[in-house]
Amino acid sequence: MFARKVAALLKPNSLSEFTNLMKCEILPWLRKQESFLDLITLAVPDSREVATISFWDHQGNAQAYNSSGYLEMLKILEKLLDGVPYVKTFDVVDSTFQRVALARPSAAENLVQETGSGVFQ
Repeated sequence: MFARKVAALLKPNSLSEFTNLMKCEILPWLRKQESFLDLITLAVPDSREVATISFWDHQGNAQAYNSSGYLEMLKILEKLLDGVPYVKTFDVVDSTFQRVALARPSAAENLVQETGSGVFQ
């Protein structure tokens, strides 16, 4: 697994618009990219600093995104950014990500069976 971290400063009072753009425009586009797994968006409390960490199955696909799609995403976010984002890439050497994703459905099924509730159906 491979990860890309992008850190940036936002213009004042733009966190809400940033998170909305990430959720409504950028994440749906990322989900269509080959080997994309997940995106985590972080914000430092009482600050303008944000970061995103995207996870990819293969380094080549993350690099392909960096060469093409990333520039398009910067154009979408440009009006909210205060300066140029900082990008760093990582090899994921250990993670519980895949184990958690696999464990969740069975845990939810057990809860439904134990309580008889249809909440998770």
